[in-house]
Amino acid sequence: MTTRVKTAKGRKVGSTKWLERQLNDPYVKRAKADGYRSRAAYKLIELDERFHFLKGAERIVDLGVAPGGWTQVVRQRVPKAVVVGLDLLPTDPIDGAIIIHLDFMADEAPGQLTEALGGPADLELSDMAANTVGHPQTDHLRTMGLVEAGLEFAIEVLKPGGAFVAKVLAGGADNALVAELKRRFSAVKHAKPPASRKGSSEWYVVAQGFKG
Repeated sequence: MTTRVKTAKGRKVGSTKWLERQLNDPYVKRAKADGYRSRAAYKLIELDERFHFLKGAERIVDLGVAPGGWTQVVRQRVPKAVVVGLDLLPTDPIDGAIIIHLDFMADEAPGQLTEALGGPADLELSDMAANTVGHPQTDHLRTMGLVEAGLEFAIEVLKPGGAFVAKVLAGGADNALVAELKRRFSAVKHAKPPASRKGSSEWYVVAQGFKG
């Protein structure tokens, strides 16, 4: 059965459609049943099942950690790893993880992160996306700017052999960014996990084997 949501007074049509989609999304229902804070947890699970970047990782950073679904998955899959999440948004504590309320682009961020991790990272995760304005080209540029900033951060905090996983939009990373990723990593792939909605423009770039 499909749950229909009546357009309430004061609620925009777009908001009604979003609410309807949430109520009928099997991943949303699964997330509630499994105790995950967001359906995005399954995107990370599916990406890891394909690329195995969590295996053997001892120090992991989660950029844009809020609400915490990805860090929950990390804690389950590699419980002995040190996990540090950074976000400007408030994030409720996650057992066994360190949450830092900080802009990752702040000058002090790399130092604080490395200190919290106890050394350079094996893996940097980023499910961040810029707030959309409804103009595809602008939305793409803003999100790719975050990916580029995330890569610069990864270059500062990753140890050789490490991996970088980040959300991009339709078409994947642009040519200049792909070229830089290939220069810095031994393998660069794009993927759209099954948990990513078919109508969504999001993809993920998975870069493994950081060259240092």
